[in-house]
Amino acid sequence: MQLHLVDATYELFRAFFAPRPGAFGRDGRDVGAVVGLMYTLLSLLRDEGATHVGCATDHVIRSFRNDLYAGYKTEAGVPATLLAQFSLAERAMEALGLVVWPMVEFEADDALATAADRWAVASEVETVIICTPDKDLAQCVRGGRVVMRDRRRAHTFDEAGVVARWGVGPASIPDYLALVGDSADGFPGLPGWGAKSAAAVLGRFEHLEAIPPNTDEWHVDVRSAGPLNTTLRAHWPEALLFRRLATLATDAPLPQRDPDELRWRGAHRAEFTALCDELGQPRLAERPHLWQD
Repeated sequence: MQLHLVDATYELFRAFFAPRPGAFGRDGRDVGAVVGLMYTLLSLLRDEGATHVGCATDHVIRSFRNDLYAGYKTEAGVPATLLAQFSLAERAMEALGLVVWPMVEFEADDALATAADRWAVASEVETVIICTPDKDLAQCVRGGRVVMRDRRRAHTFDEAGVVARWGVGPASIPDYLALVGDSADGFPGLPGWGAKSAAAVLGRFEHLEAIPPNTDEWHVDVRSAGPLNTTLRAHWPEALLFRRLATLATDAPLPQRDPDELRWRGAHRAEFTALCDELGQPRLAERPHLWQD
C-alpha cells in the first residue's frame, strides 16, 4: 500500500490565498479555504487514487516551540477569516471520512513526521508520500521509501531529489535551517549564512558539531569562510536552538498503530451532504466516488 500524509494546514492556507472566486456559506461567512481544501482532497482520492490517507492540521497555531523561542510563529498576522475556518476544515475532513490529526501542543509537521517514522518500516507499506512542498518535511525523506510530493507542481522528492534541491541530505535539513533561518516559522538563522554557504559546508560535514573550528580544514568552496566561522562560534547557542526548532518530533500523539487504519472507506453521506449544504456547495456533494454509509 501507499500512505498519503497530507499537510492540511498548508492546503488550507493555499486555498485561502488562491486567486479563485470566493465561497460563502448559507450564513454568509467566508468558507472559501475549506471548499478549496475539499476539492484538492477529493482530487487526491479520485484522480490520484489515494487509498490510505492521514491529514494533519494545526488545531492551534502555537506549539511547544513557542516556549523555546519567543519569536516563533503565532497566529499574529493570520487573517481572522482564515483562522475561523480551521475547525470547520477539520469537521469537513472527518465528514469526508478521512483520518484527521488536529495538533495542539505539537504542530501538523510533527504529526506527519511521526506518521512517516512509524510506518516507514511497516512491511505492508510500499511508499510513504508526504504531500507538502514545505522544506521542513524534507528531513523525513528516506531513500525512495519516504518521499515528499509537491502536488501543485507535480514534483516528487526522494533522497536524491532533496540533495539536488537543497544541497544537503534529509538528515542535514534541521542544521541547514538553523543556519539560513526559516521566515515562515519565525527564526532568522545566523548572520551572513545563506543557502549556498550552508549547503556547501553541511554537504561536507552534515551536522553543525562536525564543522571544524579551523577553516583550513573545511576544504569547501565558500566565500568569507573566516567570517562565517566566526559567526557560527559567536552564535553557537542560537544555532543549536534554531536546529531544535527545525527538528520535527516523531512522538506526536497519533492514536493509529496499524497503517490500514488510514484506509479511506468513503465519505459519510449524511454528514457530508449536510456540510455541503451548510457551505452552500451542492455540487461538492456530488464529488465523492465512494460512500461508506
